[in-house]
Amino acid sequence: METDDIIQIQIGNFPIGIVGLKEVMAELAPTLANASDEEMAGGLLERLAKRNYIPGKARDEYGQAFAREFKKYLGQEVSAEAETQGVVIKVLGQGCPNCHALTQRIMEVLGELKLAADFEHVTDIKEIARYGILQSPALLINGTLMAKGTVPNKSQLIDWIKKVSG
Repeated sequence: METDDIIQIQIGNFPIGIVGLKEVMAELAPTLANASDEEMAGGLLERLAKRNYIPGKARDEYGQAFAREFKKYLGQEVSAEAETQGVVIKVLGQGCPNCHALTQRIMEVLGELKLAADFEHVTDIKEIARYGILQSPALLINGTLMAKGTVPNKSQLIDWIKKVSG
């Protein structure tokens, strides 16, 4: 791996950056794909603890979060209670002007609403391909495809985000 990848995942109520998560999931996928959640958590914790600080008191919570992300990586169902809490927004697109415009518009809306959200602009083509969406930019809010191939206007974004945030 030429550069360390740092992926932000939700652990409890906090977004935490994890070094090497994609790499470890890819390496463990063949052996842990059919494992129990506990086995997934244990295998991921063992490997990821080598490059990440994992507080002893939060070890179980980290393990659950790792297992949840691993199941998503494998394309497996994740139970509603295991899903992250709050608003999770992803823009999928390699960086075209519309992708940047959508990212900027979302940041403006979140600022206006004074809402903290887990926001990510996914530019890696392999990760985008996993979603199976061919038009960019694509917008996912809490895992639901809201728009593709277009930049929604500000009022539409506000409506969507307000609905999911309560």
